[in-house]
Amino acid sequence: MSFKKETPLANAAFWAARRGNLALLRLLLNSGRVDVDCRDSHGTTLLMVASYAGHIDCVKELVLQGADINLQRESGTTALFFAAQQGHNDVVRFLFEFGASTEFRTKDGGTALLAASQYGHMRVVETLLKHGANIHDQLYDGATALFLAAQGGYLDVIRLLLSSGAKVNQPRQDGTAPLWIASQMGHSEVVRVMLLRGADRDAARNDGTTALLKAANKGYNDVIKELLKFSPTLGILKNGTSALHAAVLSGNIKTVRLLLEAGADPALRNKVLALPYPYFNSIGHLCKEIRQLLSEPS
Repeated sequence: MSFKKETPLANAAFWAARRGNLALLRLLLNSGRVDVDCRDSHGTTLLMVASYAGHIDCVKELVLQGADINLQRESGTTALFFAAQQGHNDVVRFLFEFGASTEFRTKDGGTALLAASQYGHMRVVETLLKHGANIHDQLYDGATALFLAAQGGYLDVIRLLLSSGAKVNQPRQDGTAPLWIASQMGHSEVVRVMLLRGADRDAARNDGTTALLKAANKGYNDVIKELLKFSPTLGILKNGTSALHAAVLSGNIKTVRLLLEAGADPALRNKVLALPYPYFNSIGHLCKEIRQLLSEPS
């Protein structure tokens, strides 16, 4: 499907919608020479542009002049999606008053709820849920609203989604659960909330890595402390290695100490039958303090 701007006047209308110039936009629409639903080459409408920019007066003018609220861009996005993505809750509420739908999807499966969650717009998420947005929406790769909020570390959104029935252990198609992605990003407060709400501390991705192993690899000690409160597996995982091996590989002394104090066994051998210290030594890193930690009798 190909779209083209109709006339130079249409171009001027897009400029007015983008800049929030209500007087010019109204003048152009009232001239009868600019269609309220005119589109650019990507299928973008004036309403989408005004909604993205958060110009509520222009949004109201366009809707009251008959703009089709639920038209989709080539990518599948709607005016509601753009308003939600940018956190314009006043625009979102107004669009719902005139029949905006939460069900339209982008080419990657995105919805207004997913977009608002990904960018941490808690008030918008709240409005969307009140107007029937599906808390279980997923991108086509399986990422949920909770997953996207966890990735960004948006604690208020996470609490709202969990209290509204989001599944704390729903993984993406590659097995990545919200707890794993929060740990990978170093969001310790998010990790704590998710663990308290029943997140599986040992849930592994398809590649066998767990939240603890990823946090150990990254050296996120605050995340590790939260995970250790829930007694995660410290031994060899299904992928043949352990969090201690990952910590040694990263060269983070504090992380190694945390895991050893929690009971990690320095005598464990990974899938290549390497002990943590020889494993560490074999990759060319020498650190006297880590060597001493691993060689000390438990």
